[in-house]
Amino acid sequence: MLEGIHHAAIICSDYRVSKHFYAGILGLEIIAENYRQARDSYKLDLRLPDGSQIELFSFPDRPPRPSYPEALGLRHLAFRVGNVEQSVAQLASAGVEVEPIRVDEYTGKKFTFFTDPDGLPLELYEI
Repeated sequence: MLEGIHHAAIICSDYRVSKHFYAGILGLEIIAENYRQARDSYKLDLRLPDGSQIELFSFPDRPPRPSYPEALGLRHLAFRVGNVEQSVAQLASAGVEVEPIRVDEYTGKKFTFFTDPDGLPLELYEI
């Protein structure tokens, strides 16, 4: 029935900062950018190399979202990378703080975490 994940939707607090982070720093391709005047909201469609997408939204009066490491709901968004060390170096050169690289005890694969400008937890997972 399911064939893959089409997109993940993210609501940001500062559209320009988040657009720069996801498109400029992480290098996601901009597919479409729309300002929805009736909602005073931007919607930015971004594509990863495998075709999956992120929809980046801005809303003027969004409620804060609590973020705890083990809170109920979506825990984090993980990106596949070919080389974690290389990806960490790229993020660090852009001023993004990244946690130390760890090894998955079950798969033996390397991974690490960082956050977007709003503190959303993101993961790099080496394939």
